[in-house]
Amino acid sequence: MAVREIFTGMPWWVKWIAVPVIAVAVFGGLIMSLLAFVIGVLFKVLIFVALVGGLIYAVRKFTASSSSSRGDW
Repeated sequence: MAVREIFTGMPWWVKWIAVPVIAVAVFGGLIMSLLAFVIGVLFKVLIFVALVGGLIYAVRKFTASSSSSRGDW
């Protein structure tokens, strides 16, 4: 018996309201922990990119200012 055959005789609210609510109740903790993990990884990647970008900016600014001051010697 296929899932489609099981839901054929059911009212619309069972398919579109009751089943998703039960799924969220059963798997809600798993979904939230997975979502929190993904958001945490994206936040850490964003922080990493910002820190590396700041480091590259600082190194370029420092080397540009130190190389121009070397020419003064």
